[in-house]
Amino acid sequence: MQKGQVRKAISGFYYVYADGQTYQTRGRGNFRVKNMAPLIGDFVDFESDNLTEGVLLDIYPRKNELIRPTVANVDWGVIVMSAIEPDFSSYLVDRFLVYLEAKNIRPIIYVTKIDLLDGTAKEEMLHFKTYYESIGYTMILSDYPESSTSLKKLVASIGKGMAVFMGQSGAGKSTLLNQLMPELGLETGEISTSLGRGRHTTRHVELHPVGEALIADTPGFSTIDLVEIEAVELPSLFPDFVALRDQCRFGGCMHINEPNCRIKEAVASGEIAPYRYEHYLQFHDEIVGRKPVYQKNKNKR
Repeated sequence: MQKGQVRKAISGFYYVYADGQTYQTRGRGNFRVKNMAPLIGDFVDFESDNLTEGVLLDIYPRKNELIRPTVANVDWGVIVMSAIEPDFSSYLVDRFLVYLEAKNIRPIIYVTKIDLLDGTAKEEMLHFKTYYESIGYTMILSDYPESSTSLKKLVASIGKGMAVFMGQSGAGKSTLLNQLMPELGLETGEISTSLGRGRHTTRHVELHPVGEALIADTPGFSTIDLVEIEAVELPSLFPDFVALRDQCRFGGCMHINEPNCRIKEAVASGEIAPYRYEHYLQFHDEIVGRKPVYQKNKNKR
């Protein structure tokens, strides 16, 4: 029996990497009985006498699991955003950040098309970078086509971890993956002039080694749902709020209607970026206002 990691799954086969080799395996029947399925990124026990006829035996507990894309045990989430065409959206960035915080995945914000900005727009982008980095996030501004410095910084930031790419459609995610892994030759989608967003171009999830990192080639998508996040946990998903929340008058302050709220004071003074607080309120209203999901009682006759 060996331990390995699932790095690709196609047509019922799971490709497990272990000790420098890739083994083609199939899952045991008891996975179906338990309603379990291995995911890309899973650590598994398997046995195999050769590279093409292995059998998966067990799946190790996951530290996290994503639905879009379907992948497990993620260390880093690279949020790929465009500086222009489509325009940079701090709302979308914050939405992805909250999603990743809830999954205990460290974010990296990577902004493409910086070379298309004029001087004023570049200054504004630098303000975003300064703020996000002040609250503990990594934000990388692309320097393509001038040099590959930003790509090297991205790979260095991921280190030995496993990363998924997500973010704005049309931001150049497939182009970025092609720059990191030229052997992939991924198609890049054109921007739809009528819809203002790019076509999704990648088709399946696979982990690829880049330096010491593992990078998942995942289908791009333009937004995510916050259905797994409850309103009470939302304040803890904003690190700029967390740093000051103990100074609020009331424990468990939601930073909305409570008096003597340190967060609202920090927003008023500019210590916390007002746009961050606005997005917090929007996310809160969305979570509170969503319809409850009722499960059918299977025992009801």
